[in-house]
Formats: sequence, C-alpha cells, structure tokens
Amino acid sequence: MPHSRNKLEKSGGRPASKGQPMASQADAPSGSPAGDAAPNADASWAHTENGNRNGIHDRRRSGRVTYKPKAEAMLTVHARTEDERLLAPHHRPAFLDSDPWRSLRILAEFVEGFDALAAVGKAVTIFGSARAPEGDPYYAQARELGANLAREGFAVITGGGPGIMEAANRGCHEAGGLSIGCGIELPHEQASNPYIDLGVEFRYFFVRKTMFVKYADAFAIFPGGFGTLDELFESLTLIQTGKIRHFPVVLVGTEYWAGLIEWLRSNPIARGTISAEDLDLFHCTDDMEEACKILTAGLTRRVAEAAKADKVAEKAAGPR
Repeated sequence: MPHSRNKLEKSGGRPASKGQPMASQADAPSGSPAGDAAPNADASWAHTENGNRNGIHDRRRSGRVTYKPKAEAMLTVHARTEDERLLAPHHRPAFLDSDPWRSLRILAEFVEGFDALAAVGKAVTIFGSARAPEGDPYYAQARELGANLAREGFAVITGGGPGIMEAANRGCHEAGGLSIGCGIELPHEQASNPYIDLGVEFRYFFVRKTMFVKYADAFAIFPGGFGTLDELFESLTLIQTGKIRHFPVVLVGTEYWAGLIEWLRSNPIARGTISAEDLDLFHCTDDMEEACKILTAGLTRRVAEAAKADKVAEKAAGPR
C-alpha cells in the first residue's frame, strides 16, 4: 500500500519484498533499541504488504485456505488409534502430510481383506457383546448356533474377539467349519480368541464392516452394546434402501430385544419415520435350530432362483 511504503521510507525501514522475510531487528531505525522500533516504524510494520503483524490479522495462506494462528493451536489433537486420527481434527501440516498415505493404508486394508476372504463361500456373520462370559446363556446359544451353521456347510464370521464372538467361533471350529475373525485395532487391547481358523486384522471400522457385509449370506445379532446396535441398524439400513440384497437378519434373545422392538412400534412407526413393514426385515427367536433354518434359507432360495433364471435364459437362447 503506498501509504505504508511512504511511512517506511521516512522511518528508514524497508518493506519485505515478496518471497523475503520481514525486516529483522537489525533493520530497526537507528537510536532505537534492537527489536523496539520507533512509534512510526512500529505502525508501519503493522501495515506492510505482507499482512498485518499485530497478531490479530496475521494469517498463513496455503492454496485457498486461510489460517489464523489461533486455528493452528485449536486443530491439534492427540489420537490413539487410526480411526481417531482419521476422524478427529489434526494439526494442519501433519494432517495434510499423512492423508495421502492414510488413503493408501485404507486401500491396502481393502485389498488384504478381499484377498483373504474371497474364497470363503457361504457364510453367516454373527455379532454380539464382547463382555459375555463363558457361563452366560447367550454364550452357550452362540456356540450352539456356530456349530449348527458349520454342520450346514456355512463359515462363521465374527469380530474375532471374546464373549459372543468367541462362542460363535468356538462352536463353528469344534464342529469342523471354517471359523473366521475380523479383528479391529482398539485403544485397549482385545486379543483374538483362540478358535479362529482365518484371522484378518483391521485398523478401520468401515473397512471391517465392509467385510462383514460383503462375505455374509445372513446376519445373526446377539445381545450387545453400541457396536452390536451399530451393526444391526447398518445392516437393516442397507437392506431397507436396497444397497444390498435382502438377506436374513435374526435377533437372538426375545427378552433382550423386546424393549427395542416395542420402541420401534411406539415411536418411529407411530411417527411415520419408518414403515410397519420394516419390522419384517428381521426375525427374533430364542431357538437356535429355528435361527439356523432362517439364516440358511435365504441362500438356498437364492441358489434355486439363480438356477431357475439360468434355465429360462438357456431356453430363450434356443438350441446351439
């Protein structure tokens, strides 16, 4: 700005040219202590072409983004897991530098998961609490269901941890089926259970969830906490919206799920936020033989429908 330049010339100072640093203490007008410029010079430093130096309008520019000094301090976090580092705000330079590499790590997890599970075949994913001890009735039911599914030729996929996951893997493993665990990195250690035949570890929840859905022909949901509820409602959302085929979802534990089902009727359905027919997207039972039949029937029906479609296509094509 011409006004600022004239003041600088009169005071003996010089503005910083583009690409050069601001004038140092050695450039202060003679007769003033180092670093303590005369009043006119002080006013001049505050209005140079490179921006205001008074701490209020000092900004650092990069591309189209403008940062004040306060923003950099507020964007600094201390994260413990890869999910936290991805979802939480970061100190800007570190965040920008790490994102391209993070995207490659995410891609690598997808590739590793797809490669490991591609040949699994028919399978059922079982969700439930990691806190259920071996003496819990639901632990026994999960173990029973895992064994029943293995006898029907289905692999069992779980989150690979303790509790219900361990029970389902255990039942499948003991019955000679393929027991799969898709583990996750957590702030607190969660070791894989000892009944896993094929284990895959993930850093990111969304990659792990993709594996649960992509390689399952049905879901069994045992009593659990936030993680189990998240997996339940995500699967129902994907089915409801047609993003995945309509495969069976079975809730195990009528007493445990009764309150949730009643709430769905008295609130979301009553208010019209979901349809009454949406409750048909899942079944609820305490009988593991019934659960196994429901979980395996979907694949049997799809195989029969695919065979019928192939015959129709062959008939339409005519003799060769």
